[in-house]
Amino acid sequence: MPFKHVALLGLGLIASSIALALRERFPEIKITGFSRSEKTRKKAKKIGFCQVHDTVANCVSEADLVIICVPVGAMKDTMRIAAPHLAKGVVVSDVGSVKSSVIKTINTIIPKGIPFVPAHPIAGTENSGPEAGFSTLFNGRWCILTPTTQTPIEATKKVKEFWESLGAQVKEMDANHHDLVLSVTSHAPHLIAFTMVGVADEFSKVTKSEVINYSAAGFRDFTRLAASDPIMWRDIFINNKDAALEILGRFTEELFALQSAIRRKDSKFLQEYFERTRKVRRSIIEAGQDTPKENFGREGR
Repeated sequence: MPFKHVALLGLGLIASSIALALRERFPEIKITGFSRSEKTRKKAKKIGFCQVHDTVANCVSEADLVIICVPVGAMKDTMRIAAPHLAKGVVVSDVGSVKSSVIKTINTIIPKGIPFVPAHPIAGTENSGPEAGFSTLFNGRWCILTPTTQTPIEATKKVKEFWESLGAQVKEMDANHHDLVLSVTSHAPHLIAFTMVGVADEFSKVTKSEVINYSAAGFRDFTRLAASDPIMWRDIFINNKDAALEILGRFTEELFALQSAIRRKDSKFLQEYFERTRKVRRSIIEAGQDTPKENFGREGR
């Protein structure tokens, strides 16, 4: 572990999971945290996974790693408040799901000489808040680092070691490519889930009680995604607009092709399409990113 004092700005799922993982593996490390919400600070204090401060200045003043764990849209204000209080030799990082816009934002504010190592741990659940965290969240999951040409190699190395020490696998990637990849694997699927749940909620021929009581597994999984933090996802789509629109355009083309095949009763096209997509699921399991257990390892149906 290359850091002795980790400061967490934001105390939601990711931050609390970082703190709990650190407590479990490195109990000697000092962990401080801050949230703009007094309610959230009280919850975090009650749980006790870090020293909760009422100001950003007190939280970051002696830290050698500061991690910005707020929604993407709040990172600019958070960094502006923290900047004057950062210690000499500190490394700043983040956990945002969008990287290009975050890099541009942070680099205009961060003091000269303090390295910023953009990071995105691809881990989470539909739950949010300090009580949602757990120490094994990052085990076997990927954390993508998107350093720029100005990012010191030594700082990137330290952040890589940090995430590996929490159980994550680490990959470096260009920021623009990261944003495109995540639009395919995370952002567009969430938007589709939001849309499908919204359609069901508005569909006048099916009552809300029927939607709830007779939900098949597919719709239940949509509702799990659609239950994710609204503010976080609002900021993701606003800050990753170009990549999201590109993937949604491709999705619309594929949807029209399937619609046409169904109308034509083209069984050959549909079967071959579904066989191809089924292989993707198998590949995810083989890569260790999900379980082959029936019903995704959940009890009941």
